[in-house]
Amino acid sequence: MAKNKENALPIVGVLGSGSFATAIVKMLLENSKKVHWCVRNEFVKGALELRGHNPNYLTSINFNVKSLVLTTDINELVTACDVVVLATPSIYLSDALEKMTCNYEGKLFVSAIKGIVPKHNDVVAHYLRDVFKIGFRNQAVIAGPCHAEEVAMERLSYLTIAAAEKETVDTLRDLFASDYIKVSCSKDILGNEYSAILKNIYAIAAGIASGLGYGDNFNAVLVSNAIREMELFLDAIYPEHREVNDSAYLGDLLVTAYSLFSRNRNLGNLIGKGYTVKSAVQSMSMVAEGYYATRGIYEIAYQKKLKTPIINTVFSILYEGKDAEKQFKKLTEKLT
Repeated sequence: MAKNKENALPIVGVLGSGSFATAIVKMLLENSKKVHWCVRNEFVKGALELRGHNPNYLTSINFNVKSLVLTTDINELVTACDVVVLATPSIYLSDALEKMTCNYEGKLFVSAIKGIVPKHNDVVAHYLRDVFKIGFRNQAVIAGPCHAEEVAMERLSYLTIAAAEKETVDTLRDLFASDYIKVSCSKDILGNEYSAILKNIYAIAAGIASGLGYGDNFNAVLVSNAIREMELFLDAIYPEHREVNDSAYLGDLLVTAYSLFSRNRNLGNLIGKGYTVKSAVQSMSMVAEGYYATRGIYEIAYQKKLKTPIINTVFSILYEGKDAEKQFKKLTEKLT
């Protein structure tokens, strides 16, 4: 892997200009002299060049523009970089990567995406492997718990980096670790990716419960059942020795289910308060990945005949138009 001559780190770039992408650029600039950044359009690029901050997300982060190499062309980004961090919402990823016509052999692609790729109804790791022939040795996954808003405030946050090779994890630790970012490692690429998707669905459930007026006692039971349901799902999809009580699984679930920064919880809360699913989704200023992931995850659970009452309940509300209050009343009888 080529190194940045200025500080012996790989040349790194970020695809995406949402809140987490912006937070990732901030993290990377703690260690890298320059970060390549492919943003969504010329407006965002121009605003960053002129004012030094993202005009749409995490506007409190002020960047030294001289440290950024900005573009709207994914081919420029990939050609220039050794490490490419994918940080777009999952619903936009295929549109972005389908424009990639440059040589990407040997590049390391790091997914910070917590959702299903809709066009392919699959996780990013499989999408990269099947469509672009990028093997797992050239992939890594970033898991939390790590809310972008807290990174912006430099509050202590944690990343779990999952990769097949220790060398890859060490390289990414050098890129991401700082005084306020602690990094741990894992080899469970698919487990970390699926758990990051599942916790968004469970956060929608927690939000619906809150909107309906359920209290802390019920939410504690909901989340304890959710982690067991997650373990059941992960073991059915990809059997691996994993400890679901680790931060990348349980920790990420807890922060997403309880935090006021959680867009998936906020989506659920609106639905619980009586918003239609359509109006709740449209009112969100950011993409709630759990909404788009629920259908695909439900279908997998159904095909494998898994007992997943929380996933089933969220699916029935989001996609079958069933009444949230009635569905949660039924759910309460299935939780222990």
